[in-house]
Amino acid sequence: MIRPFSNRAIRYKSMVSVLISVGFMMSPGLSHAESILRVATTMADIPLTTGQPSQGAEGQRFIGNTLYDGLVGWDLSKADEPAVLVPGLATEWSVDDDTKTRWTFKLRDGVKFHDGSDFTAQAVVWNLDKLLNTSSPQFDQTQAAQAATYIAPIKAYKVIDDKTVEIETKEPDAVLPYLLSQVYMSSPARWNEVGGSWAEFAKKPSGTGPWMLEKLVPRERAELVKNPNYWNEARIPKSDRLVMFTMPDPTTRVAALLSGKVDWVEAPPPDTVPRLEKQGMKIVKNIYPHVWPYQLSHLDNSPFADINVRKAANLAIDREGLSGFLGGLAQPATGMVYEGHPWYGNPTFKIKYDPEEAKRLLAASGYGPKNPVKVKVAISTAGSGQMQPLPMNEFIQANWKDVGIDAEFEVMEWESLRAHRRAGAAAKENEGIHTINNSWGFWDPDIALLNTSWSAKPPPGGYNWGLFQRANTDELAAKAKAEFDPAKQDELLAKLHAAIVDEAMWVWVVHDLNPRALSPKVKGFVQAQSWFQDLSPVYVE
Repeated sequence: MIRPFSNRAIRYKSMVSVLISVGFMMSPGLSHAESILRVATTMADIPLTTGQPSQGAEGQRFIGNTLYDGLVGWDLSKADEPAVLVPGLATEWSVDDDTKTRWTFKLRDGVKFHDGSDFTAQAVVWNLDKLLNTSSPQFDQTQAAQAATYIAPIKAYKVIDDKTVEIETKEPDAVLPYLLSQVYMSSPARWNEVGGSWAEFAKKPSGTGPWMLEKLVPRERAELVKNPNYWNEARIPKSDRLVMFTMPDPTTRVAALLSGKVDWVEAPPPDTVPRLEKQGMKIVKNIYPHVWPYQLSHLDNSPFADINVRKAANLAIDREGLSGFLGGLAQPATGMVYEGHPWYGNPTFKIKYDPEEAKRLLAASGYGPKNPVKVKVAISTAGSGQMQPLPMNEFIQANWKDVGIDAEFEVMEWESLRAHRRAGAAAKENEGIHTINNSWGFWDPDIALLNTSWSAKPPPGGYNWGLFQRANTDELAAKAKAEFDPAKQDELLAKLHAAIVDEAMWVWVVHDLNPRALSPKVKGFVQAQSWFQDLSPVYVE
């Protein structure tokens, strides 16, 4: 059963305050000449603004990639093909042929932080120190925790000259450029200006991104204005102002859109889509590297240590029915990645709806109607990529009960769930929890397969929450991590994916189609096949 959510009154008051604040943004005191884009997010709070945002990929989408840049960026300009890496603050990079551990990054000329100071190699090293060097004055444990998996491979770094940085990894790591796309550059000059305080920096952040923070009201809204001096002229925002509201309640988001209080909502509930379309709203969706799973604990005291229970939990779910319940805004998952993906491979365990086989597997392990498997599941009320977590979990809870799995839900806010995930299954705060429902991505080999399945990558430096360990998957992961030939790496990743599906490492449920609802007045948006989206070309007509 779902534990009662005791904060309903708080949530109601929060919804009212959000709508009041949205109404304020409509007030005649604002200049009519100013072009404003108003977005309702699923977040309960504004992400960290110091450089490494909280709140998962949604935090990166709305704060990380707006206020900041990484050395490497993403091409988010196309809807008909997957997003790929492109030069960011670095124009080029290479790894030495001998050790495959020393990377050289050439930096872009003429880039300035929002405060007017220059972006240099010294600034890159300063930012790596804020995440890795605990003895540096600017070290920030909060940011380091958010960036832990991205910086984990880094052993050393140094300035070669003002426009060149060398980064050395602990071992050959072909995935490093992907990771550095999520290491954002904050201004050393601004940090010094505010007295060396990250708390003060958060109120007046300075990055190199296309947007600049003007105002922040915690748990309510952030107001960003365009950076007219952005180094990439093609991505100077078309809107003068971007206002993002925290609206974790989906009905509140929809009401705000229908009443004209916002222009864009993330993750509209499926049952509202017909009404939204009837009112002329645009429902935008696209495939992207997303899966909605249950990450399983493989500890000895977990029911999921038994492969029969893991397979039964996968076979018990009616994914087609769930996709229909979601109004066609999702497609069934048969693994971490979708069939046809280069990393899919040829798993022998076929994930499908087969409740009778699920019952047989449970019976073989001594479970049945009078002796059901009892599992505790940590779930969130909302969050980045979480889709509609409460009704979806209730749907699956019923499926599991039908075959002899009794699921109890521990409901928490998204950022709290992410903290549980970063701690790992063996942590004290996860005692008694057997699985977490944490949406997941597969935009690079690390997040998709290597750090999730490799026993050498437990949290916080890796993503192997459940401490899964198999000799064959460890070997494949190690080889793929060090393989710099993309085609050969794909072959290894396909074998690794097949192996973890055959082990039923997780319960994989559906792939989200990333729906958004936009006012018909919103123009210029291209929905990339990515967790990240470019808000720079978007404007309201």
